[in-house]
Amino acid sequence: MRIVAYVYSDRLLDAPIDPQIWGVEVDRVYVDLEERWALGELMEDCQSQSTDYCLVKNLKELGQSALEVSQTLAKLESFGITVIALEQDYQNNGKADMAIARQQWSELWATLDKEQRRDHLRRGHARNRLALAPPPGKAPYGYRRSAGHYVVDRATAPVVKAFFEKFLLSGSLRSSVRYLEQTYGKKIAVATGRRWLTHPVYRGDLLYQNQTVIADTHAPLLSRTEAAQIDRLLRRNAPLPRRTASAPRSLAGLVNCDRCQTPWVVAHVTSRHQNKAYLYLRPRHCPEKPKCQAIAYGQFLEQVIEQICRQLPLAVDKLSPSSLGAHYQNLQQAIGEKQSLLEQLPTWEERGILDSHTHQLRRYQLKQDLAQLQQQLAQLPPDELQRIIPAVSLPQFWRDLSETERRFYFREFIRSIQLDRQPQGWNFCLTFVFGEKENPAT
Repeated sequence: MRIVAYVYSDRLLDAPIDPQIWGVEVDRVYVDLEERWALGELMEDCQSQSTDYCLVKNLKELGQSALEVSQTLAKLESFGITVIALEQDYQNNGKADMAIARQQWSELWATLDKEQRRDHLRRGHARNRLALAPPPGKAPYGYRRSAGHYVVDRATAPVVKAFFEKFLLSGSLRSSVRYLEQTYGKKIAVATGRRWLTHPVYRGDLLYQNQTVIADTHAPLLSRTEAAQIDRLLRRNAPLPRRTASAPRSLAGLVNCDRCQTPWVVAHVTSRHQNKAYLYLRPRHCPEKPKCQAIAYGQFLEQVIEQICRQLPLAVDKLSPSSLGAHYQNLQQAIGEKQSLLEQLPTWEERGILDSHTHQLRRYQLKQDLAQLQQQLAQLPPDELQRIIPAVSLPQFWRDLSETERRFYFREFIRSIQLDRQPQGWNFCLTFVFGEKENPAT
């Protein structure tokens, strides 16, 4: 008994086939890649030597259309070969009393035709990805299509840039959305604004339906540094309640009780018949008895600023240059190597080392790797940390900021402020985003 197998794969759509999928020992495997030359060889061999079974993964591998598949099957039947498709309920032994009923046969061919039409569309989309062409559909707001790629739309791009600048200044998504409507008359949903902040297209990258990101395909509206700041802000705001994330006070969402982890909120208190207002920090729900008393906001803010100026340089100095610096260096080196390979690809194609299709596949993979490396680099602390520490270690720097600006910098550096009630008063500890809990301050 002679058993053969036939495998057809398209480099645009299919992953390499595992040789163990057949489950039986086959005498020969005929493999085709994009062109069906091996299928013709299979037909010639079946004419010269008797073959009992032909195994395929899917019937659609036997032709580009349902008609071609039908013709190939009819030819194999004429040789007396039993065709078995592993992914389908199909086994044709070439006899009139086939195992599949007529209605099931009709449904099978309808499904097969539908799959091949879908593969045809997928193949077209895959070719566009290899050519680094934008995905189908309308261009994102701020861009327009031109010659197969995105170009900056001078009419709408300033609106998107203003939105990014407002968010970087305020750190509030909802206030940035309101700012667009009030200043430019552009009304968008909050979900749309969040998608603008995180979408790779505004960073100069393409995002396809299969969630593949290809780096550096068009002019960005958001620099890599600004994108990294936005990502850090969104991560810091994610665990905070919606109103707390955009609260006007800089300490909002940062202060917690070290014992019960109760969050402390900013309370705005006014006196009757007086215009003067007072700000306090108080626990939202204090389980202690007696309950914790409120703390004057302004006095506590000054103590936090003083401790930041003392502890932040020490926390940065504790960062291991051999670990953090080496990680930066390794990522930068890997990015440089990928970019160097990208620059060499056209030369290799001119010399005949790579054909056009392989060049496109390699470029596609390199740009995908670049996007992943750049994403890893963006998740690290800012690389200019050592340079900006002298400035942010001055108390006057913090006092000159508005509450909104101070909130931005607090969340850039501080993960939490833990309060600890003592008989003589309150102690508090700062936890920086890149370090451990610091010594308490009274």
